[in-house]
Amino acid sequence: MTQTPGPPLRDVPLTHFRDVLGTFATGVVVVTALDEGEPVGMTVQSFASLSLRPPLVLFCPARTSRTWPRVRRAGSFCANVLAEDQADVAAAMASGAGDRFAGLAWEPGHGGAPRLAGALAHVEATVQAVHAGGDHDVVVGRVRRVARGAAGTGPLLYHEGRYARVLGEEAVAPGPRR
Repeated sequence: MTQTPGPPLRDVPLTHFRDVLGTFATGVVVVTALDEGEPVGMTVQSFASLSLRPPLVLFCPARTSRTWPRVRRAGSFCANVLAEDQADVAAAMASGAGDRFAGLAWEPGHGGAPRLAGALAHVEATVQAVHAGGDHDVVVGRVRRVARGAAGTGPLLYHEGRYARVLGEEAVAPGPRR
């Protein structure tokens, strides 16, 4: 079978790209670190499990971030998976102004990175690799510790430019494992 070449590829308009990809709901994670004794944190949507053996996760900070270089310098981080009632935490950590930790309850994790109170889970990792990915970096972290946090609540989601939560009482069972 022969393929006929299509029209030449061109860049997708930024606003259209954002609108279309905004239909994909993501969880909300705050990546924290302890840089020179000071807690730092940033909200990220691009966070995922990468590998089970060895246990690896990834997140993708913007290269324009002022916080990412501080997390990188710290060498270790905690990914705090936010609960549905933590939209204010996500907004504070996404803000470029003021003390992002003012009024937030947290405790130092094993490597010192803040573990935020009320989060659904804490994933503590060390920075293993950083790869360029357009205007973002792809950070691969080697997981050192994991812990479940708050129980009885759902995750905070981000969908079409706003925070959301899971609705309904019934969970849909996953399909068969392959």
